[in-house]
Amino acid sequence: MTEDDLRQMIGRVKRGSLSRRGFVKRLAAFGLTAPMATQLLALHGINAASAQSVPAYKPTRRGGGGPLKILYWQASTLLNPHFAVGTTNQEASRVFYEPLAGWAADGTLHPVLAAEIPSIENKGLSEDGRTVTWKLKRGVKWHDGQDFTADDVVFNWEYAKNPAVAGVSSGSYTDINVVKVDDHTVRVEFQKPTPFWADAFVASRGMLIPKHLYKDYNGTNARDAPANLRPVGTGPYKFVSFAPGDNLRGELNPNYHMNNRPYFDTIEVKGGGDAVSAARAVLQTGDFDYAWNLQVEDEILKRLEAANRGKVNIVEGGNIEFVMLNVTDPHREVDGERASIKTEHPAFKDPAVREALSLLLDRGSIERFIYGRGGPATSNFLNNPPRFASPNTRWEFNIEKANQVLDAAGWARGRDGIRTKDGVRLRFIFQTSVNAPRQRTQAIYKQAAQRAGIDLELKSVTASVFFSADVANPDTYTKFFADMQMYTTTMTQADPQLFMNQYVSWEISSKANNWQGRNIVRWRNEEYDRIFREAEGELDPVKRAALFIRMNDLIVGSNHVIPLVKRPLVSASLNNLSTVLSAWDNTHWLISDWFRET
Repeated sequence: MTEDDLRQMIGRVKRGSLSRRGFVKRLAAFGLTAPMATQLLALHGINAASAQSVPAYKPTRRGGGGPLKILYWQASTLLNPHFAVGTTNQEASRVFYEPLAGWAADGTLHPVLAAEIPSIENKGLSEDGRTVTWKLKRGVKWHDGQDFTADDVVFNWEYAKNPAVAGVSSGSYTDINVVKVDDHTVRVEFQKPTPFWADAFVASRGMLIPKHLYKDYNGTNARDAPANLRPVGTGPYKFVSFAPGDNLRGELNPNYHMNNRPYFDTIEVKGGGDAVSAARAVLQTGDFDYAWNLQVEDEILKRLEAANRGKVNIVEGGNIEFVMLNVTDPHREVDGERASIKTEHPAFKDPAVREALSLLLDRGSIERFIYGRGGPATSNFLNNPPRFASPNTRWEFNIEKANQVLDAAGWARGRDGIRTKDGVRLRFIFQTSVNAPRQRTQAIYKQAAQRAGIDLELKSVTASVFFSADVANPDTYTKFFADMQMYTTTMTQADPQLFMNQYVSWEISSKANNWQGRNIVRWRNEEYDRIFREAEGELDPVKRAALFIRMNDLIVGSNHVIPLVKRPLVSASLNNLSTVLSAWDNTHWLISDWFRET
């Protein structure tokens, strides 16, 4: 396909002589995925709204829908999106705060606080890939009545990039410049051609906080801001109350900037419990309208669905459940810091040990007997969109081979059966959150490891603690004060750039950045860093995909990261609840458009 052919097809879609679906199918024949095809349309002004990628909203007036009750078995602990470590804190923040745009299920951008999605056609995107101009929706107000303007957008850039703030969003804002054009227009300037421009101010990293409430907390005192626990946003619901680790309540925003929205009068996001009880509370008893992230054995979900009160929603995306092996030594302290980058793990520095642990992970059984529909086995860390999935990796479960690898590397069994070499024993603390499928996975892994002379001490941490943003808590997953750990990392954009920066050296989680860096395994590889930087500026989509495949192969090939199963979004909702879900964004990305069918 030539460039002229592509332009002609895009023109036909604009004129209506070729459907979006037809366009996507034709590009699929040339190896381009649906998200990439729809993103190409968005770049030329055919955005998510015009393409009807978001289901039609039916209510004809605001309010009147009664309460919306949502159950999160992993509770949120704070409400500032710039400090939102873990998905649940992002989700809670998204009830009140909004970005300029979000990602729809088909991988296109949908305007939220933006008046339109930037494109070459509307002159929002420069052809050299160096600037993006966002036009802001007019008439938007913060929940306290103050006007939302370009000053708020510029402030969020200043706040996020401030190292004294130490926000988890800093990686999206550090290397850009943001200029106020007028009260309702901002321009984002890049240092080089940037193919993935929809990062800053978009989706989970783009939720905007009000300048007038945070301007005095733009520094080391950022975590002292009262609004961190009493948010004032622009979203469809206004803050009522919040009990960290328990319950979040909101009420209808009468001045919301979208017509006839929201439908529900109040919203409650209840935290705590476990995934099975959350599924039961929707599918069997109907006590809640929606239950998030049902990491539950598929057989249990099928039995609960039989009550016919609700349904299980499965939305494909890029989330991945995986095991990580600590690059550093979590049992040593250097300069007052455990798992310091100045240390090296005494056992995992041997590639034979890491290879053996990969061979001992029985992904096939875990898929068949635990996850089912909710967890296909995979050998890739980066699985979606499909054009970014590597064809070069394979997973293998082979206890005999693991023993051979360890024997050849000189790890000998002691009297207790545990292998030892140079005074180092293959005995590891393996931690994860409290969750039945994860504990079953731990048990399967432990049994296989024992047969290879490796002893795994299983540790289960309450989810509200494990995924907490509490910098004083030693059991959070970002500190990783264990030898091994397992959890799901989420891919909240239909592009892998932010997802794959989890392994660049400048994102290492450490005491210096309050353990907010995204590289939690603390892996360093010069080739990976170089390729990532190259991909940031590669405008050719085919070449760029090849770079990300190489990144996947490097981190997976190191066996410091061992993919387990793909994690589509699995949730439950009552049969009469209409939701707008996307695997490329937060669950609450368009909570304004949820309603109850009558």
